[in-house]
Amino acid sequence: MIQDAHVLITGGAGFIGSSLAERLYRTNRVTLFDNMHRDAVRGTALLDSPNVKLVKGDVRDAAAMRQVAAEADVVVHMASIAGVDTVMKNPVLTMEVSLKGTMNALEAALESGRCKRFIDFSTSEVFGRYAYKVTEGDVTSLGAVGEARWTYAVSKLATEHLALSYHKQHGLPTASIRPFNIYGPRQVGEGAVHHFILRALKGEPVVIHGDGSQIRSWCYIDDILDGVVKAIELDAAIGHAFNIGNPRSTLTIYHLARQILQLTSSGSPLQFKPVEHTDVELRIPNIEKAQELLGYQPKVNLEEGLLRTIYWYRTQLGG
Repeated sequence: MIQDAHVLITGGAGFIGSSLAERLYRTNRVTLFDNMHRDAVRGTALLDSPNVKLVKGDVRDAAAMRQVAAEADVVVHMASIAGVDTVMKNPVLTMEVSLKGTMNALEAALESGRCKRFIDFSTSEVFGRYAYKVTEGDVTSLGAVGEARWTYAVSKLATEHLALSYHKQHGLPTASIRPFNIYGPRQVGEGAVHHFILRALKGEPVVIHGDGSQIRSWCYIDDILDGVVKAIELDAAIGHAFNIGNPRSTLTIYHLARQILQLTSSGSPLQFKPVEHTDVELRIPNIEKAQELLGYQPKVNLEEGLLRTIYWYRTQLGG
């Protein structure tokens, strides 16, 4: 495990960022840089630790990025606009945060002269609407220009190219992570698991967009953190992009909702609503590259992960 390092996590107050901080802060100094639009840090012990510092700021602010990155040995760049609905409403901001933010983060890490690893967080959205056991070498497939849904994907694909170019041209030790449908305790925002569990526990209708036949592979938070930590620690990661997910935890959105209703013993009805935007029909990763180069192996099966997540949300709702 990485230790005695100064780790900067942009978007560090978010679900994955704060969870990574919990994994690292006992043996490292961690700076969380975030505009606090989504706050998953609240309720954790992170901010009580002398090893953790929260800095409120915007990755589009180059001066602020230089300041927080000046002493960072590791930069994990997660800051972005997240959630399909939010992206659809803010396509320009989505691209601005990804493109300007990542350029600022890369420049700041390079300028500091001490960054030993730069992890760029990309997205499985770069594979488009139909992605069956896709590998990192497969051609990425984006939707039509003008469809707001794909502004996030195209900007994230650009950040991957940026990160790899900084490695090739400047020698900055970069790697990119493509997460596939992450879920778990403290998730905030628009994720299906988050939405289904909360509504099931409250006895409210569980809303499915479309007919529920869309297929996803779900990855528990602990498993993606394993992949990120390995990408930080292992030199084999440098100059590569990695699919991080759990292809064994694959099912339709409809069956995910049904399983959550069963595990929560909920009587909530299912409610189907028309899809109002372009949707992803199929998304299953091939993780062989991460297995080979990083020794990555997801360990938490879907039922176990859902039970852990349900338990956490139940405690938050007071039983």
